Amino acid sequence: MPHNAPVLDMPARLRFRKRVLTAVLLGIWVCVNFVLPFFARELSFTVAGWPLHFWLSAQGSLLVFLAVVVVYAWLVNRWEAEASAAEPEPPQAP
Repeated sequence: MPHNAPVLDMPARLRFRKRVLTAVLLGIWVCVNFVLPFFARELSFTVAGWPLHFWLSAQGSLLVFLAVVVVYAWLVNRWEAEASAAEPEPPQAP
């Protein structure tokens, strides 16, 4: 499938898989960025003058965001390659 192909040209299964993947990864991202820092306030010791929950929130959320982007790109590239390999080649005009 060419990179500039419209979304509607994608197979329905690929669109569904991308939507499910997006929902799952966004759920993980929301959990890490908003839910875990709320409960991390219970960690009461400090690291370099800052509370530990600050470091977990600030650094951990960035690492999880990068992991979400890498996983999404890797899986979607793989799925699109499989979809394009399954499509028959269009006949060449002379």
